[in-house]
Amino acid sequence: MTGGTEVAERLTGLVAALRAHGLRVGTGETVDAARAAAVLGFTDRALLREGLAATLLHSADQRRVFDAVFDLYFPYGVGVSGSGGSGPVPPAGRDDLRDRLAAALAADDAALTARLAIEAVDNLGGYGSSPGSDGWSAHQTLERLRPQTLLARVRDEVRRRGGGAGFTDRLLEDEVRRRIEAFRALVAVEARRRVAERRGRDEIARRAVAPTADRVDFLYAGRDRLAELRRTVHPLARKLATRLAARRRRAAHGSIDLRRTLRGSLSTGGVPMRPVLRRRRPARPELVLLCDVSGSVSGFSDFTMLLVQALHDQFAKVRVFAFVNRVDEVTGLLRHGAADPEGLGARIRAEATLTGWHGGSDYGVALGEFAERYGAAVGPRTTVFVLGDARTNMSDPNLPAVRRIVARARRVHWLNPEPRTQWGMGDSAAPDYAELVAMHECRTARQLGALIGRILPV
Repeated sequence: MTGGTEVAERLTGLVAALRAHGLRVGTGETVDAARAAAVLGFTDRALLREGLAATLLHSADQRRVFDAVFDLYFPYGVGVSGSGGSGPVPPAGRDDLRDRLAAALAADDAALTARLAIEAVDNLGGYGSSPGSDGWSAHQTLERLRPQTLLARVRDEVRRRGGGAGFTDRLLEDEVRRRIEAFRALVAVEARRRVAERRGRDEIARRAVAPTADRVDFLYAGRDRLAELRRTVHPLARKLATRLAARRRRAAHGSIDLRRTLRGSLSTGGVPMRPVLRRRRPARPELVLLCDVSGSVSGFSDFTMLLVQALHDQFAKVRVFAFVNRVDEVTGLLRHGAADPEGLGARIRAEATLTGWHGGSDYGVALGEFAERYGAAVGPRTTVFVLGDARTNMSDPNLPAVRRIVARARRVHWLNPEPRTQWGMGDSAAPDYAELVAMHECRTARQLGALIGRILPV
């Protein structure tokens, strides 16, 4: 295989993997990336990474996926005709590796640290009985090498070299921890790269690379991914607001007034040359959110509440109610322009009355209390969104309360963050509720944005 052919295959593989993760990469961007690679070459891997990122990506939130995929297709040591790897690494003892790693970290030598990560995986990360190992494990490598225990040693070495001038002990320790974490990340990348070389880069890129924030499942998102999701609220809200405004402008034109159109056609021999439209002045709709904020569902509810709060100007009135097994209005905690994304959930649980004698979700009691206490919040111009997984903990789902809400509202939509295949399993009352209201699967921010853009009233 020629070097140019191999590089082309790696580049097209990189583009295909990015597309599989939902990144829009067109033919033009791919051609630009190939030209950038030809100009930048492969000697400086960091420069190549930045050049490809500049030509292929459209937003900063795509960088996490790009970096992980780039490390698979253009690992350390790959050249124009290289196989992608560092070649055989001579065996080294654990203590010798630790000594050289401590020196590299103290000198902040990024190139040497990267080579040591490759060597560590080669010597300490292999497992299995077949030649060349059956696989490689970053966890096993780090457990055997234990780089975190080098902190004091590296800090003292930096001090001895005079490299810690201007740093307090705390700041210097934070800097050493950052270098150690960077090394740990390099080990993870190298182990993943070796597994990819054996099992196929395309498969590992598809299965082992974390998706972009808008494709993360709400129910399984960790704290860091939820924080990343919150940062996408306002860009998504701007996009949805533009879409809603365009729909509202189109709707304002109204339908054809047949009588006035025919009357006007008398001057053109009965040919309706100028259709006359019924002028509409649609009033902005009212929106009510009824949100389950218990357990893992709370991340989904928090994100949706923040999104609706950012869309506040698109509605005549927005009221938000939260519940676990009691319901309380929390509209005041989402004041327009004043909501704190980080602390919203904690503030709602601290200031609202959401639980009674037990702490589990009880949709039946909460829906009944909403229909009884806050029924006046729902009227003929109101669209109600219920946010939750419809899991009742085996309690009565209280379908009559849902019927009362449906009878008063203009529309009722239920957004369920669970996969449709799990509706009705265990204590899920989703099929029962779905007979009364429109229930939608809504597992990711991408699904939520598309769904809200489609079903929100104008």
